[in-house]
Amino acid sequence: MSAKEHHSGRRRAAAKPRQGTRTALYLRVSTAEQKPDLQYDGLRRYAERAGLEVIQDYCDVAVSGRREGRPRLSALMAAARNQEIDCVLVWKFDRFARSSHLLVALEEFDHLGVRFVSVQDQIDTESPMGRAMFTIIGAMAELESSLISERVTAGMRAAEARGRHLGRPATSQRIVSEIEALATSTNLSIHAIQKRIVGRVSRGTVGEIAKRARTTGTWVQIDKECV
Repeated sequence: MSAKEHHSGRRRAAAKPRQGTRTALYLRVSTAEQKPDLQYDGLRRYAERAGLEVIQDYCDVAVSGRREGRPRLSALMAAARNQEIDCVLVWKFDRFARSSHLLVALEEFDHLGVRFVSVQDQIDTESPMGRAMFTIIGAMAELESSLISERVTAGMRAAEARGRHLGRPATSQRIVSEIEALATSTNLSIHAIQKRIVGRVSRGTVGEIAKRARTTGTWVQIDKECV
């Protein structure tokens, strides 16, 4: 072994990444047939030029950018929360997340003091331009949410003006009374009560009615009365 690897006959410990340079790569491909090689090579080259030390890469395969339940993204976020990384490097915004999901992640990185760099979008939250873009992204997400809310409200008003009922159909009083009777005269679970009236009402509705009945009424359990 070379003299560089040893000192006084012992192997030197591997050099630790410099403070502020510990970098995680995040890559995503939408199908199993796609390869992340282009993203990976580009991110590695950027990290080398920028003096960033890549300590881990996270790659989600065959998942949508709109989907929150991405295992490798979840692992990346956990590493950021545990203060294991200083910087997150991605190829493009849409490889990381979209719309409101992106804003939530960027806000969390900002709170944690984690730098975020999107190579192709030329956005670095450590730079003045990157900070400005962060503000713009937040404003655009808020605008998008407001526009969607306005469209939904306008659609509901238009439907009501035409006499159309919106939302779930109301639960009939007969079914409500049946749920209340089962809730107050037995110790059946919500799941068991719903099975008795399967196909007629959702489990959530059963839970709401049963809880209300057991809170305000007389609940008779087996061999015991609870008033």
